[in-house]
Amino acid sequence: MKFSAAIHSMRLRTLPLSLAGVVMGIFLACAGHSVSPWVIVLILLTTVCLQILTNLSNELGDYLSGTDGGQREGPLYSLAEGNISVDDFKRLIVLFVFLCCFFGSAMTLTAFGTLLSLKSILIVILGACAIWAATHYTLGKRPYGYRGLGDISVFIFFGLVSVMGGYYVAAGSFDNWTVLLPATTIGFFSVGVLNTNNIRDMESDAATRITIPLKIGEQKAKIYETVLIIGGWICMIVFTMLTYTSAWNLLYLLTLPLYVIHLIGVWKHHGSALDKYLPILVMSTFLLSLLAGIGYML
Repeated sequence: MKFSAAIHSMRLRTLPLSLAGVVMGIFLACAGHSVSPWVIVLILLTTVCLQILTNLSNELGDYLSGTDGGQREGPLYSLAEGNISVDDFKRLIVLFVFLCCFFGSAMTLTAFGTLLSLKSILIVILGACAIWAATHYTLGKRPYGYRGLGDISVFIFFGLVSVMGGYYVAAGSFDNWTVLLPATTIGFFSVGVLNTNNIRDMESDAATRITIPLKIGEQKAKIYETVLIIGGWICMIVFTMLTYTSAWNLLYLLTLPLYVIHLIGVWKHHGSALDKYLPILVMSTFLLSLLAGIGYML
């Protein structure tokens, strides 16, 4: 197995988006609770492994279905370029399933002191669902990512589960339902990343999968993108209004220009030209999470 090919397929540039939700949840938990540093480390490690597992599974599914071909608008990855064998790739996926289970179990044990309590069992079930979702987006007999269900999955796991789950594990309980608002914000922005990706790949996706942009057309998909971004900001502002304690709570507003740049780029460009606006949304979502968390800690 080529190490460089494996690293390339892990798509490390996607990690800030997956970390945005748990970072938000951890910061909000730290603002009102004493949180173990080890729990924080294990939450982050589990999240990173889940994201890499998702990326690897998606690449294998796209390759086996023929989606990752020369007609792809986005970047090609290791399997499509012939830099790694399918068997080696499957072994890599098995490794990350194991790492997700290992770090997830260690996280739960450290946070709750046992794997047998109701709280622990809930986290284990959520973890099992996350692993299933990661490996069945484009893999399996009926991959849900090819049937237009990716947006729902991303909203749930990158938004609700990520923020609220991160808060729950870090705090040891769930005692603040206003966290649902930033969880919805991160969920909307994460779906926005997927939607931009799907708008970019409409031509190459048409023969192999169903996506929201293919269902509603490019123009309406760009309206959908605008609604997601504005909706996310509305939820975040409402959360701030409900929990405001100082001007530091507004620190995340510094990221607003990045979202404006993203939306302008989405409306002005098509196809592969949209690729450069994906990292803008990914990094702006991570920065918003980081600045919002810091603002509530100060």
